[in-house]
Amino acid sequence: MQMDPIGLEEILGRERYGAVREAVRRRVIEHKRSRRVAVGDRISLLFEDRATVWYQTQEMIWVEHITDLDAIREELAVYGALLPRKSELSATLLIEIVDQARIREELAQLLGIDRHVWLEVGSEHRIPAVFDEGRQTAEKLSAVQFVRFALDAKAVQDATGGAPLTVAVDHPAYRHRTVLTDEVRRSLVSDLTDSAAAEAALRRVRDG
Repeated sequence: MQMDPIGLEEILGRERYGAVREAVRRRVIEHKRSRRVAVGDRISLLFEDRATVWYQTQEMIWVEHITDLDAIREELAVYGALLPRKSELSATLLIEIVDQARIREELAQLLGIDRHVWLEVGSEHRIPAVFDEGRQTAEKLSAVQFVRFALDAKAVQDATGGAPLTVAVDHPAYRHRTVLTDEVRRSLVSDLTDSAAAEAALRRVRDG
């Protein structure tokens, strides 16, 4: 399956969104609990779906006071690019560095991270993360990255059948792996197999 893009008709107007914004924020925080994976103490992945992308779009429209319909459509296109395509999982990868004085130094240590992030499905499938271009160079790395994992038919079948899912980082300066909890695994499997689940998640976050 492939998630449908967020439609203009699904966006709340500023007045209505302002009235429910705090409640939406609480619901999206709860929703993200089944979408977020910490890998060690400095890297986390938030797996994107229609609810998370809708929220990011809605927040940008709110913060930037966007009311023009064409401008809203542009934001929908920008954030819609984060949605997973067919047989794919997509995530925002965050490099979280607490010591502000060491950000540049610690990011430099992780140069080349784009060749060292994997999704493992059971023991048979090791799927490389494909990083969006333009967020790192040979000398500089952004703390926010966007990654995709493309699963073949057998990997989807195994994941659906209950195979454990693991996110692994094997960078020389950072080696950690996290086996996904059952809650997160079920949420990601639904991305691959159940379009109704993505629709229901958006409705819960938006409407309560």
